[in-house]
Amino acid sequence: MTVIDLLLLSAADPVPKEEDVVAGWTAFALFGIGILAVVVLGFSLVKRLKNVDAAAAAGKYDPSTPKPQRGRPARGLAAVREQRAAEAAAAEAGDPGDPREPN
Repeated sequence: MTVIDLLLLSAADPVPKEEDVVAGWTAFALFGIGILAVVVLGFSLVKRLKNVDAAAAAGKYDPSTPKPQRGRPARGLAAVREQRAAEAAAAEAGDPGDPREPN
């Protein structure tokens, strides 16, 4: 298309009146579908984050900075890490350690 064709097409295309230009029910439905999609994605995100927290609590993987678990004993590498941290703190404080352990 040339520039002249575009000018002729724009001249032949009338501008609609303001009362004729409306979004309509189709746009309302699309907006509602968009809101529904955001809500569904939000619920899915919450579900997946709960699964990740449950996996972390079960020791499925070992994040470098684990969240503190309320009332749950540490297992696996987290337990070893806590034990080593306690031993290091005891050594720095000058405690002899567990009295039940033989020297």
